[in-house]
Amino acid sequence: MGISEGGTDARSHGFPVDWAAVALEDVTPPNRKNGIVDGPFGSNLKSIHYRKSGVPIITSGFVTEGVFHAEKYDYVDHSKFLEERRSAVSAGDIVMAKIGERCGASAVMPHGHEPGILSGNALKITVDEARYSTTYIWHVLWNSHKTGKLEGLRTVGAQPALSMASLKKFKIPVPPTKAEQQAIATALSDADAYIESLEQLITKKRQIKQGVMQDLLTGKRRLPGFEGEWKARSIGELARLMNGYAFKSQTYDAGGQYSVITIANVQDGWMDVSECSKVVALPTDLQSHQLLKIGDILVSLTGNVGRVCRVSQPECLLNQRVGKILAYDVDEDFLFWVLRNRSFLNAMMARAAGGAQPNLSKYDILEYEVNLPNNRDEQSAIASVLTDIQGELDLLALKLSKARHLKEAMMQQLLTGKIRLV
Repeated sequence: MGISEGGTDARSHGFPVDWAAVALEDVTPPNRKNGIVDGPFGSNLKSIHYRKSGVPIITSGFVTEGVFHAEKYDYVDHSKFLEERRSAVSAGDIVMAKIGERCGASAVMPHGHEPGILSGNALKITVDEARYSTTYIWHVLWNSHKTGKLEGLRTVGAQPALSMASLKKFKIPVPPTKAEQQAIATALSDADAYIESLEQLITKKRQIKQGVMQDLLTGKRRLPGFEGEWKARSIGELARLMNGYAFKSQTYDAGGQYSVITIANVQDGWMDVSECSKVVALPTDLQSHQLLKIGDILVSLTGNVGRVCRVSQPECLLNQRVGKILAYDVDEDFLFWVLRNRSFLNAMMARAAGGAQPNLSKYDILEYEVNLPNNRDEQSAIASVLTDIQGELDLLALKLSKARHLKEAMMQQLLTGKIRLV
């Protein structure tokens, strides 16, 4: 079935010769009003119209992540819905954010969802399923949003908003048959399903890790072969806290060999080195502990205080307001997991609260007490279990990253016709 109707030859757009560039308003059902429509004008739907039951209000916040997700609905009564029935939205429609920083984000309202009414910050697109695949059209629109192609449709105002007139004229690439559209949509949806399954597995594994951490680091659960009492000791009895070097901005050089680790690089459990200031040479007065080694334990002392990570690459230098924790009477790996526990972070945040800029002193950390077994072998065994679980999570995160990159590559190939499936 050819579908150049309403469109233009796609060769000038860089697509295959048999594809068409179709205006979005032409993918809606013919002879049907409100195929593309936004929510009621602000004064026509306000909080005073909200009810605890009735017809659900569908807002932009439900679709900003590319998946339709609503934790809670507001409602209008049926009479209000009839007043604003122009803005009705049904299962299978594409819901798009019209206003706000995420305008242009969208998702398909799930099949089986009851009819709703759009909020003022949302719009909907009803696709003519006799000629087009809704899922294919959505994938094109989502890709256009992610790649910034919808930004040209924004109006200038107090906050970003899509121009309805421009959106209706926005042209999208369309293969010549619905079968090819569906084949592309299926391939991309399968990739989405795989990504979602990995995300769910990672969430489950994280919950398991948190539970295991809580049990093992409090002695509630003991590993086989270990017994005996645990003892409360302060961090200061177990380790030293070393200060960073006071680098000056004029010493930084983008072509430098050494990365300067600041509080921005210390994330919750991992070190972010994607953006680091550099220095060419080591300062002559740099202390030995300020030249970091892989595996060193770092803690943030300012801003997002209490975050802990380990150094993950060589040739890193310790900046001020980042502390290095040097273990001497405790297994280093065990100490890392103690500091990674949520209770440590919560305690540090509480101690730093109250100022314009949260800050931790050296003694805030050194005075913090932990319970631990006296047996170093038990400390090491606990750390090994938690490290293994984290290793599984890291592998899953890597697999998820690759799956997302593959999906992006698939979108660029399939939605431009560079790869044909039928």
